[in-house]
Amino acid sequence: MPEIGGLAIRLAAFLGIFAIMAVAELLIPKRELTMRRGQRWPTNFAIVVIDSVVVRAMAAFVVPIAAVAAAVVAERMGWGLFNLVGLPGWLEVLAAVVVLDFAIWLQHLAAHKIPLLWRMHRMHHADRDIDVTTALRFHPLEIALSMLWKIGCVLALGASPEAVLVFEIVLNGLAMFNHANVALPRVLDRWLRLVIVTPDVHRVHHSVVRREHDSNYGFNLSIWDRLFRTYTAEPEGGHIAMRIGLVEYQTDEPARLGWNLLLPFRRSPHTDRSAASKFGQSGH
Repeated sequence: MPEIGGLAIRLAAFLGIFAIMAVAELLIPKRELTMRRGQRWPTNFAIVVIDSVVVRAMAAFVVPIAAVAAAVVAERMGWGLFNLVGLPGWLEVLAAVVVLDFAIWLQHLAAHKIPLLWRMHRMHHADRDIDVTTALRFHPLEIALSMLWKIGCVLALGASPEAVLVFEIVLNGLAMFNHANVALPRVLDRWLRLVIVTPDVHRVHHSVVRREHDSNYGFNLSIWDRLFRTYTAEPEGGHIAMRIGLVEYQTDEPARLGWNLLLPFRRSPHTDRSAASKFGQSGH
C-alpha cells in the first residue's frame, strides 16, 4: 500500500470523525465544561501538531517507523507470526485489531504503573475537562515511545499493511469517540460498553480519584479491563459531579502549551500518585 494513500485515508478518517464528535458535543453535551474551549483547544491542537512533527522527524532521521510502513517491511521480509501461519485476509485483520488493541491497553497500564512513564502520561490527565481534543493531548515524548512500542508489536505480529491501517483508523476514531463530551442514551451505552469503550466508561479514567483513574485503561475494546479486573462501571460521585484531571493541577496551567511540554521535567507539588490516592480516600 503506498504510504501517501494510507496517510490520506487516515487523515480523512480523522477529520471526519473529529468533526462528527465535535458537533455531537455541541448538540448533546454530557457535562458543562470547566474551562472555555478557547482556552483549551488551541493548546490541545498545538500539541497534536508537535506530536505529528516529532513522528515525521523520527521517520526521516532514524527509521521509517510509521506503523503501516513497519507492516510493509514485515510483509516483504516475511517477519512475524502472521507471515508464518498464513491466515485468511479477513481473519488476519480481525486478529490484528484484537492483538494490537491489547498491546495498546498494556502500554496504557504501564504508563500508569511505571513512574518514568507516568511523568509523561500525566500531561494527558492534567486536562481539567475531557472532550474530543483530549484524545489528541499526549506529550511528544510519550508519542515517540508509543510509536516505537507499536512498531515492535507490528513487526513481531507480522500484520499486513491493510490490517494495521484498519487498526490505526479504529484506534484514532474510537479514542476521539470515548473522550468526547457526549451524552449517549443509557440503553445504548449499556449495550455498547459490552464490546467497546464508551464516553461514560472512559470518563471514569479521567477522574481525580486515584482508584478511578487507575481503571478503565481501554481505548477500543472493553474486554481487557473486565478480564484483568481493572473495570469501573461508574464514578463514585456521578458523571456530572465528578472532577476531571489531577487533584494538584486544578488551575488554568494545564491549558498553557509551555506548561504542558515542561510537565514531565517538573516535580509534582505533592507527588501525583499519593496525592490522588489521599483525595480518593477523602471523597469529592
